[in-house]
Amino acid sequence: MTATEKPCPICGRPALAEFRRFCSRRCANVDLSRWLGGVYRVPADDQPEDEPEPE
Repeated sequence: MTATEKPCPICGRPALAEFRRFCSRRCANVDLSRWLGGVYRVPADDQPEDEPEPE
């Protein structure tokens, strides 16, 4: 378990290589829960390509 250069994005403690970019399994699970709960969203263009955009 060696520390990485960037801090944990959840709590700010030094991240550990064992948990990739997180400091613990708890912080990794908090991040996963946020993704699954819809807190984090990736913007998408839901407009089909064959339909014109509304004016």
